[in-house]
Parts: sequence; C-alpha cells; structure tokens
Amino acid sequence: MDLFEQNAQKNNYSSVPLAERMRPGKLAEFVGQEHIADKDGLLYRAIENDHIFSMILWGPPGCGKTTLANIIAKETSSHFLQISAVLSGVKEIRSIIEDAKKNQTISKKKTILFVDEIHRFNKAQQDAFLKHVENGLITLIGATTENPSFEVISALISRCRVITLEPLSAKNIETILERAIKDRKRGLGDTGLTLTKDALRHFVLVSDGDVRAALNGLEIAASIIMSERGKKENGESVQIELKDVEKAFQQKALIYDKSGEEHYNLISAFHKSLRGSDPDAALYWMERMLLAGEDPFYIARRMIRFASEDIGNADPYALQIIMSATEAYRLLGNPEGKLALAQAAVYLATAPKSNSIYEAYGKVGKVIERSGTLPVPMHIRNAPTNLMHKLGYGKDYRYAHDYKGAFVPQDYLPEKLEGQVFYNPSSRGYEKTVKQRLERWRDLKKKQNIK
Repeated sequence: MDLFEQNAQKNNYSSVPLAERMRPGKLAEFVGQEHIADKDGLLYRAIENDHIFSMILWGPPGCGKTTLANIIAKETSSHFLQISAVLSGVKEIRSIIEDAKKNQTISKKKTILFVDEIHRFNKAQQDAFLKHVENGLITLIGATTENPSFEVISALISRCRVITLEPLSAKNIETILERAIKDRKRGLGDTGLTLTKDALRHFVLVSDGDVRAALNGLEIAASIIMSERGKKENGESVQIELKDVEKAFQQKALIYDKSGEEHYNLISAFHKSLRGSDPDAALYWMERMLLAGEDPFYIARRMIRFASEDIGNADPYALQIIMSATEAYRLLGNPEGKLALAQAAVYLATAPKSNSIYEAYGKVGKVIERSGTLPVPMHIRNAPTNLMHKLGYGKDYRYAHDYKGAFVPQDYLPEKLEGQVFYNPSSRGYEKTVKQRLERWRDLKKKQNIK
C-alpha cells in the first residue's frame, strides 16, 4: 500500500461515525447486558462453544443488538449474512436460502442470518423462514425494538429463543464514553479532548440508555469545540464542558446539586404531588423539569406508571387519559404537546387514589416465588383432544354464561392456593363498585363451601 492509499484509507475511516468506529469487534470489549454477555451468560457460552442457536434480540435502540450480531459473525465459524427487513423481501429471502444450501453442501458451513428490524417483515415473509430455521439450514438472529409477541408470528417465536436486552446503565454509558474519548485509533484520543464530570453526567442523562445517541452527541460536541477553539498550542487538553453538551443536544441540563441528585429529587416531588392529590404542585414540578430540558416522554412514562400504581381501578380512565396525552405529545411536539401532559397531570392528581392493584401484584409474585409452578386444576384445563377428555381435562367445568348474572361459584386457583385473596379493592372511586361486586361473589362461594 503506497502513501496515497494509506491516506485515503485513513480519511475514509475518519468519515465513519464515531458510534460505528467504536462498535466492539469481540465479546471481551462489549459493555452492558451482563445477564447474557458475562462469562456465565447464555450468549457468552454459545459464542465460546461456537454453538449459536436461533434467537430474537428484543430491546430498545442503542442497547447492543446489532453489535452482538456482528460479534457472533466475527467469533464463530459460520457463514454470516445480514439483511434489513426494511429493504428486503421474499425474493431476497429465497436467494439467501439457496446460498445457505450451497454453503452447507460445499463448505459444510452453517449459515447465520441476521435480520435487523425483523418486526417489519409481514407474515408471508416471516413464514418463508420457518422450514429452514426448523431443519437447521439457517440459524436466525432477529433484532427488534417491538414486543415479539405482537410483531413476530408465534410459529417463528417457538423456533427461536427470545433474549430481552435492557437499556444500558449509566455506568455502562460512562465506560463507553470514556473509552471513546481516550481511544487514539478509533475514538477521539488524538484530539486531546477530555470530559468534565457535569458534561459526562449530562451525556448519560440525555442518551437515556442509548449508547448510539451518547456517542453521536459526543462526536457533535467534539466537532463544535475543535472548530471553535482548536487544539491548545502548549498541548494542554481541551475540556468538553456542560455547555458544550447542551449545545450538541440542543437541550439544557437539569440543575444538579453536588451529588447529582436533583434530577431524582424533582421527579420524586412530582410523583408525590400526584399521589398527594395536589394539582398545583404537580404542575409546578412538571414545568420545572420541562424548562430544565427533561425529556417529556420520561415524564409521560412516569405518569403511565403512576396511573396503575397509585390510581388503578379507582379510576380506570386515568390510564387512558395519560396514554392519550402521550400520543398527543408525540403528534404535536413542543410546545403544543406539553399542554396535553399538563392536562393528564391535573387529571391524575385529582383522581381518586388506590394502590390495591400494586399491592395485589406484589402479593402474587411473592406467593409464586414461595409455592413454585403449581399445576392447573383439571376442571379449567383445555381439552382439544379425545385423550385429554378421557384423562379428565375440563371435567366438571361450569360455563359462567350459563348461569344467572354470568357468575357461578367455582375455584380457579391451584388446589394449594384455594381461598387465597390477593386483590382487596378500596372504597374510593370506581373501586367501590368493584368491591361491592367482589364481596357478593365471594359470599356466594362461601355459601357453597367454595374456599
């Protein structure tokens, strides 16, 4: 390679986005998703043993789905192909199948097919994989940000292992940003740039677990600084400060105290104001966060959780109100969409409160943890075959709609849990009606010796 070719390669490399340059090439460099990527993790063992199984990687943007697929490509001996569901169709899938057959016959290699955004494939396109995944011709790795239960056909899900990925933690994002700022070969090490603690903290907050967003922001901030200030003549490093990050993201930082807790203090004050039925305080704290640059969707997500945790069935409309407000903000954006969030906040604050659903859900989890997977009672089992009928599946089941009021006393819990009560509705709001209804049904069970 002559000097001209070397310079051309260097220039081409520098034109690659920082997020792509910093993408790990091996599992040892991967940061995050410890539950599958650490040495005891499922994916780590599969790669180490070169025994890759069909899987669907489900997680939010920037959590490492594509990176893990690329690592599998580099660290296994299989033939690796990658397509995007946005750009490919059945014709491309058929071509890949033929290619896989040739590789299996000629080189004896398995084919791993990575399908990015697999939820974009329609039913017919997904059906095209089934036979070939089942007989082992293709090992399928699908990546999706959408719940596979709704977006991927059940037949394909049953042939794949669904692996859930989480947003990267603040520590994960910090590690990757610090690596990028120091790496002289792939990162920004040659620029002499460093990050202040406040700048690093704001990168982490704004990226919200999305490492691609964090690295893109870092690259923009670095570009702005280098164009405005350049390198210092004495070789002293140039710091990326909080104001630079705000400029890169076009989003002001929340006002932090020395320990960095103010963000959490504000959201706590907002949540407690809603719970305390104070619409004035709720509006105040929400606007404080919005003016400080908080992501409106973060606030919306907290209100969605609140609607189930602190209101529940005391006002079933509460969840609908905040879901509609979130969609309204998605359509309108700033500043008009903020009014919909304000409307939802006032509604939640003034709605009757109940944590009965929250309490019941917690009790169920503890009982299952303690009792394990108890068998389904025979009378409420499904019996689609004659053999199951003969074994007693569904025997003595009473169809509720055949009885007055569409209710008939019978047990639905496992035998060891008969009589267990998890849900105790309050006497507030609509739950008062639910409470009266449940008490009547439970009395009928007692009168017929149903525990």
